[in-house]
Amino acid sequence: MIKKPANGRTRTNDPAGVRKRILDAAAAAFQKRGYHSTSTHDIIRAAGVTAGALHHHFSTKKVLALSVIQERVAQAVEKQWLEPVRSARGAEEGIGTAFEQIASTLDRSKIILGCPLNNLALELCAADSEFREAIEKIYDRWRKVIADKLRADLAGAFDPEALATFVIASYSGAVAQAKATQSTAPLRLCAEQLALHFRSRQMPKAKGARAAKP
Repeated sequence: MIKKPANGRTRTNDPAGVRKRILDAAAAAFQKRGYHSTSTHDIIRAAGVTAGALHHHFSTKKVLALSVIQERVAQAVEKQWLEPVRSARGAEEGIGTAFEQIASTLDRSKIILGCPLNNLALELCAADSEFREAIEKIYDRWRKVIADKLRADLAGAFDPEALATFVIASYSGAVAQAKATQSTAPLRLCAEQLALHFRSRQMPKAKGARAAKP
């Protein structure tokens, strides 16, 4: 059943769809303007829902932001980083693919807004432990996936978690510079330097996989 309230917004018996619209609108607003500069009224307008609908699904703005981190930001990291790294034949290939796909996507966009995870981490982690814990869980998972791939590939004695942290920190810095300059050049330069670093360490399994490809 569909009803039209006095404010002109359409109500439907689709709570999952309403919740999705709210999350999508909030994620986009936080990415563009930041958490503190986005009001609940901004999200209500962007999602095309009533205040009652928003508060039915998310009792506070903080609860909404935590859901954005756990569902939308984590999903973005999964798609942009974890999937390419897991599916690659080697760590160098997976990391390079992630950088290239992100840079290519940003080249097609009108504006570079930065990394959603990094943006929220810089804005929220120092002031709130719940935000910090939610964001750190994503970083932990990201680090583990890269470390596991490195461990399978890399020759010699090294700390996979430390090297994975270096990769993530390099990407975070590069995407911050890309946002500042509105250019993907820092991402591509960073990817090139990371590739040189990995090749200097020698990855026999990954090299063997590439050589075996017809």
